[in-house]
Amino acid sequence: MADKDTDTSPGTAAFVPDFSEDTGEDSVPFVPDFDDDSGPIAVPPSKEEPEEEAQEAAAPVAVPGRYQYVKWWKLLLVLLGVWFAAAEVGLSLFYWWYHTVDKTAAVYVALVYVVACVVASVVLAMLQGRPMMSALAVAVMSGPFASVAAAAPLYGHYYCERVGHCLIGVIPY
Repeated sequence: MADKDTDTSPGTAAFVPDFSEDTGEDSVPFVPDFDDDSGPIAVPPSKEEPEEEAQEAAAPVAVPGRYQYVKWWKLLLVLLGVWFAAAEVGLSLFYWWYHTVDKTAAVYVALVYVVACVVASVVLAMLQGRPMMSALAVAVMSGPFASVAAAAPLYGHYYCERVGHCLIGVIPY
């Protein structure tokens, strides 16, 4: 390897200030002098002429015959359809969790189910101008709630098998 020339390439050498040209004068703060006779400087006019009419922003387009909202009965049908599927998933997950010895896999699948519902709901909610997709997003987001609501009577039934006093066989008192 060749020797490095530190004069032309200092690399990581420490900086050392050079005070050999010190004249002994103290530094004085700059004070501007406003006592001159020059007036304000005129800005030359630009050669480009501005457009006479500014372009208007495009207005949102409302397509005739397309609703901007969802009718209540359509929202109810979407909610009931998604909740029915979510209830089936909730019952299946709880049945699996209750009857398995090692509950790790069942709990992991339940976590994946909840995360998948949240991600799918957020993706569906990002669609603009489609109110049915927004209703579906709300229904998918509430899917884990429907799963828990469907699994609750099954839990009550399993609990009441072991305890003798229950109302209607599913509600412990």
